[in-house]
Amino acid sequence: MDLQAVRDSLEKAALDILPTTTLAALPAKFYDNFIIKGIQIDHIEPGRVICSMRVPPRLLNNGNFLHGGATASLVDIIGSSAFLSAGCPTSGVSMEINISYLDAVYANEEIEIEAKVLRAGKAVGVVAVELRKKQTGKIIAQGRHTKYLAVSSKL
Repeated sequence: MDLQAVRDSLEKAALDILPTTTLAALPAKFYDNFIIKGIQIDHIEPGRVICSMRVPPRLLNNGNFLHGGATASLVDIIGSSAFLSAGCPTSGVSMEINISYLDAVYANEEIEIEAKVLRAGKAVGVVAVELRKKQTGKIIAQGRHTKYLAVSSKL
């Protein structure tokens, strides 16, 4: 194993693509907005949110399909909105997230994301999130996200 080659590859990939001053000027919560830009809410009810979006090229991996990290972010963000729709006072803090990647989806394909609260207790909540191809209903990914929901004290 060539450890130096691994190191060089990782460091090369980590080089700034924009000047540091430009990156520092990005707004707070830039990442969440970057992921969900273009999302549409199709249905919302207490504890359940259904959204859709066309997969933008900015969310593709090197294989030209939806990046696993973008999928995980959608599970996190849309799952969190389901907690808020259930009346939770906070969207919580991640304790555990599990995602099964079942199929690929490519640029400009429309996907549907459905999040359902399975449990919203005083301190812990669990949400199930499914990503599907909107045209066929074929499952792209299934996620389960456990979050700590207790409101922090203001000591």
